[in-house]
Order: sequence, then structure tokens, then C-alpha cells
Amino acid sequence: MSNIISLNVPPRRLRLAERTPALIGCFAKHRRIRDDVFWLKENAELLNILECTGQRVTPDALVPLAGFYQSLPERLTFFPQYYRFLLSIGLDLEDLGLPGEQMQHLCETVARQGLADAELSDLQRAEARRLLARRGVRAAADAGLDDRLRAFTERSATFALPNKKAAYELTHIVFYLSEYGRRDPQLSQSAICSLEYAGILAYLDQNMDLLAEICVALRQARQKPCELWENAVRDHLQDYRVEHDADASLSDGYHEYLVSLWAVAVMGHDDSGAVVPQGRAVFAPRAAADSALRPMSAVLMSLADARQPHWHNMRDAVLEAIPPEAAAIIAAAESAPRFEPFFETFARAGTPTR
Repeated sequence: MSNIISLNVPPRRLRLAERTPALIGCFAKHRRIRDDVFWLKENAELLNILECTGQRVTPDALVPLAGFYQSLPERLTFFPQYYRFLLSIGLDLEDLGLPGEQMQHLCETVARQGLADAELSDLQRAEARRLLARRGVRAAADAGLDDRLRAFTERSATFALPNKKAAYELTHIVFYLSEYGRRDPQLSQSAICSLEYAGILAYLDQNMDLLAEICVALRQARQKPCELWENAVRDHLQDYRVEHDADASLSDGYHEYLVSLWAVAVMGHDDSGAVVPQGRAVFAPRAAADSALRPMSAVLMSLADARQPHWHNMRDAVLEAIPPEAAAIIAAAESAPRFEPFFETFARAGTPTR
């Protein structure tokens, strides 16, 4: 009779630099066709993270995108509505080491044609300005742009209530004002408060995609994110499955995977990445904790006039009325900065004190 011992061997982990060629090949060749706007989005996001985290990319790794780079002048002529994606991809490719110097001319073309003037959103105008500035090209004058962006970040009450669109706009404003971490964005204390409120909501919701962006934005603002949040993002990334599947839906967790890689790299860690298979890969998190946000909100709404704005008065009533898993998430979330003032607005029980 023989004894068979089964070992649970953890999946092999690679540094981001070791995974870069497979990631580039996957997004460039195997997930979508190049005429799909989602191809532009996915590749722009990957290259941006590689560039702003200072990854060393070998020339061979960029070969799958060399033909697309050469086609940028024609594509910009035919698809001017995608100029931000096209500039972003081309600028990052040059800065990552792909031979070529055409982005200076293309930035000047975009500025001369006034393509940013077609943007209604201040956020998109800020992105266009940042892209052109990478080659020293000035966008059309908009003297009030920074003031409007900062005013948006400083209304902290906006970010103490569930509003994912506003929260993502907040993080991107920080990305653009900080030039992706290259300079201090000089945020006010109110803006820092806004990021922390948004982080509390993201953690309560167990939205690791948004939480990762908030952790990056706080570090770009020269702040130390809540340790609970960064650990949650890192642990979640370590559980990601990256698998070859030629038939799986591409409505997967690729964005959460990429921004989590970014957050972990900004933390100074580079040990959380599973091997990326050759060919078409899908990115899927393992089972995540259920959101505590919905049950917490439901209890507060049901209390009606009995709601109070002070967490210490409401804590027991909330935690006793929701499932244990949600209660554990809320109990952990209490360690975050500004949890009690956050709750004063979140409770919607009268005028918050601050």
C-alpha cells in the first residue's frame, strides 16, 4: 500500500516586466480586432500603465504594435474622434522604446485642427492637454480649466454618496493634474477628503477596480492610502485567474486586473502577477466578498426618521440588521480615515457638521 501526498502548489508568480511581452501580445493580437474602439481602449490602458510605472520593455515585446504605430497618421485622418486613444498609444509606444518620432507632428496636427474643441467634458479637455504637453504642444487656451477641475474635487459631499461616475472622474482628475505621478498635484485638504470618502465607499462595495484607482490617486497626491485598502487590492490581485480561453466572453475583469497591477506597482510591490498565457487570455477574479454597501443603505433607509448622522449611535442597529459577511466589511472599514464624518453625509439624516 502506498501513501500519496497531494501538495497544493501555489501558482507561479512573475514580475510585471516578465509578463509584459505576453500582456502586449494578448491585447494587441488576440482579444479584439484593431478597428474595434475597445481594442483602442484596452491597448491604451495597458501601455499607459507600463509607461507611467517606468517598465523596461524590450523592443521585441513592442513588435506586435509596430504596424499600428506606422498607421497612426492615416488613422488620425480617418478617425479624428478617437484622437485621444491614438495619441495615447503612439506616445506611450515611443516613450517605451519603439523606434519612431512621428508623435511630435501628430500632436501638432491635433492642436492645429482644434480637435479638443469638440470635447464637452472638462475631464477630456484635461486629458487632451496632458497628451499634447508630452511633446511640448499647447492645447487651446482654457484659463478656467484647472479651477473647474479643482472645484469638482473639493465638494467632498459628492463622494460620500454612491456615484461611481463621479468617483472615477475624481481619480482621473488627479492623474492629469499630477501628470501620472510626475509632479505634486497640490490638492487641497477638501480634495484629499473627497478621495478618502470615495475610498470608503469603494471598500464597502468591495469594488477593487475603483479602490485600486483611489489608492494610486492618493499616492500621486503624496498621501499614504489606508493600509486596509492597499492590502485588499493586493490580496485580490493575487487571486486573479488569467487563463487561455479562445471562446470566453471578453466582458471580463481585464480593467480591474490592470489597475490593480498599477496600484501594486505604485506600492512598491511586484510579486502579485500570475503567468499570462500565450494567445487569447481572459482575466477573472476569484470569488469576491459581497458588497456591504447595499445592505447598509437598505437598513438606513428603512430607519427613516430614526436615522442619526453619528456612527457611534447607529453602529449597533446597522451591524445587527445585516448579514455577518457585510457586518465584517463595515467593521473593517471603520479603520479608514474620516469614517465618522463620512457617515454624517452618507446617513442622510440631516445637515452634516463638516
